[in-house]
Amino acid sequence: MPYTNFHNSFVPYLRYAHGLFNSCVIILFIFQAFLGLKIRKIRKNGNAPDFKLIRKHRNFGPVVAITGIAGFFGGMVLVYFDEGHILEYPLHFSTGLIISCLIITNVLISKKIRGIDSPWRNPHFFVGVSIICLLLFQGFLGIGVLF
Repeated sequence: MPYTNFHNSFVPYLRYAHGLFNSCVIILFIFQAFLGLKIRKIRKNGNAPDFKLIRKHRNFGPVVAITGIAGFFGGMVLVYFDEGHILEYPLHFSTGLIISCLIITNVLISKKIRGIDSPWRNPHFFVGVSIICLLLFQGFLGIGVLF
């Protein structure tokens, strides 16, 4: 039974690796939000845009989005290996799915932002805040899954 040996040898460590990876994802999202809030504050105050900061936010966004979605799929695969189905932790799974959908939504919204007075800026902001809140809740749920 090679599956049993794999399961007993690696899955407990993979659970902690998943938690560590997604803790880093939360930190990355908070950093990305910090950049976005800084850009927003500069724009709202009527100051000249900081193009270096804007470029960093734009270049870092897709990387953060991919890591967030990868964390969801990694957890889904891990639970499938561990339990044989993906709905062992339904609230944790549902929250991760919602976060992934919001990440995709925010990426699509960000592609529509053009110009200083774009009507897509506020939706991008509110979806981003929702992602951060749900990530923190998801982290809390994840700690409960680990212990």
